[in-house]
Amino acid sequence: MNERNLIVIGGGIVGMATALRYLIRHPGHRVTLFEKETQVACHQSGHNSGVIHAGVYYAPGSLKARLCRTGAQMMKAFCREEGIVFEECGKLIVATTPLEVERLKDLRQRAEANGIPYEPVGKDEMAVREPLITGLGALFFPESAIVDYAEVTARMADRFRILGGDLRLGAAATAIRETDAGVSVTAGGVTLTADRLIVCGGGQADRLARLAELRPDFRVIPFRGEYFEVDPRLRAQINHLIYPVPDPALPFLGIHLTHEVRNRLSVGPNALLALSREGLGRWSVNLRDCLATFGYGGFWRFLRANLRSGFAELAATAWTPAYLRACRKYMPSLQRSDLQGRKAGVRAQLITPKGEMVHDFVLMQTPRMLHVCNAPSPAATSSLAIAEHLLDTFLPDTATQA
Repeated sequence: MNERNLIVIGGGIVGMATALRYLIRHPGHRVTLFEKETQVACHQSGHNSGVIHAGVYYAPGSLKARLCRTGAQMMKAFCREEGIVFEECGKLIVATTPLEVERLKDLRQRAEANGIPYEPVGKDEMAVREPLITGLGALFFPESAIVDYAEVTARMADRFRILGGDLRLGAAATAIRETDAGVSVTAGGVTLTADRLIVCGGGQADRLARLAELRPDFRVIPFRGEYFEVDPRLRAQINHLIYPVPDPALPFLGIHLTHEVRNRLSVGPNALLALSREGLGRWSVNLRDCLATFGYGGFWRFLRANLRSGFAELAATAWTPAYLRACRKYMPSLQRSDLQGRKAGVRAQLITPKGEMVHDFVLMQTPRMLHVCNAPSPAATSSLAIAEHLLDTFLPDTATQA
């Protein structure tokens, strides 16, 4: 057995990037990637806002901030190499109250500490930049961009195959066994053994860790995010990504206006408890997922701590005018008739037994396995940098210049 053979579980963007970067480092080595769906990027990687983030929200010096900054540069370089369309439209974080103006100061400090270019934008200048947007001031981040991450992941898969990678679709992992000699994975009715295993399980991360006889004390809780498609005629009138100033008391970022590739504009997402980790339909229900959520004490502690915001998200989901009111905070001219249709994604959120959300990366490692148990936003932006970090951490003896 080749001592550098590798198995990867998970065909989302982080798993795909990890398998690809390994083969770029080590051409000719055997890498097998198992994905339970019939194509890559079926879940979070293919159902998100498509933003290449600059990294302003993350604590200075943190792994998340560093990987986002490096990952954004790597993502744009990959898109250029592959001819994938992306657009550097920039992001405006808009303050609509005096309190939010004060909170912009903290974002400025974070941007400066993280080395992120930005421009302060006053009320009058903002009216020129974005005539439909109302606010007391803003910060503009020119490096923020948009891309189709499903297309990016598919192109990674193509490159992986060209380099000799073995991509096995429709192959759900049913057994993982680690020994002193290697690690065996049974997926799609076939058992393979390699020297190392990296698991990028997304919404199934905790279950895959338990399948490998690890004992995670956290639980993946799914949250459904709904977006409205906005009337295409407004796309040309919105020049940038428009984001609210985050409220540190709330668990999620808030509703924002997002340019998307192929001349689309969306607004969202909200964040409501989902009854299925992978079901995109509004009424998708998975009994196993429901039992995992409602049988977990950490979920009830989280719910008690966030009742007010939970009811607000429920109202926005059940009653479109409540959703519209959140949008009108910074775009008062938006009408119900401008919101044309819905799309959704499901976010895998790690919750601790104390009911706390886990916002940073969580890795569980054994001598031959590395489980990526939490890869929150900006995981898609950072995916190529995350891959390098995983390989440098888990396989430091194999690091080479790509």
